[in-house]
Amino acid sequence: MSRARSTVLAVALVAASVVGCSTAEEPVSADTSSVAAQQNAEATSVDTGVSDSSSTALVPTRIDVPAIDVSSDLMGLGLQADGTMQVPPGGFPAGWFTGSPVPGELGPAVVAGHVDWDGAPGVFSRLGDLEDDDVVTVTRSDGSASTFRVTDVEQYPKSEFPTEAVYGDIDRPGIRLITCGGEFDSAASSYDDNVVVYADLVSTTS
Repeated sequence: MSRARSTVLAVALVAASVVGCSTAEEPVSADTSSVAAQQNAEATSVDTGVSDSSSTALVPTRIDVPAIDVSSDLMGLGLQADGTMQVPPGGFPAGWFTGSPVPGELGPAVVAGHVDWDGAPGVFSRLGDLEDDDVVTVTRSDGSASTFRVTDVEQYPKSEFPTEAVYGDIDRPGIRLITCGGEFDSAASSYDDNVVVYADLVSTTS
């Protein structure tokens, strides 16, 4: 495994335990969230020297998941100054992790979204309802669209998050959709689990 891939995996492990989980009115940040404070403490050993795919001309701009009525713009989610992954600042839109491949390119693209926000459903509120063979389409900035077919839907306790399976190298274009699930722990201001949808590319149209 390359040093760059190892760094992406380390960042992803920290980010995956909180992404899509806030129900606060304010965006999650190091200054406003106890969850983010824990995130900062866990991330002290993370090297931030990863390549950022947002510097390339081609970026994803929209995601559509008809089976769960998702049709959302995509924002870029990079790294914060402390080395942790950014999260969307509200219930909508979803966000693409710029440290992962552009959807449709080789490797696992990562898209994250909140399950809820300030008492209202978030963009990925029904992510866990997806089933095998459901379709995910990502439109890119050049007008092309990559369509993925769901191969698996899993829910993991955060303490058992499968970092390598989600963020590790694969031999084909794929996508992972991530949000939170399980019970909400009000004391920790976080959900207990993560929901992860795995999908593989089936076609790209120009």
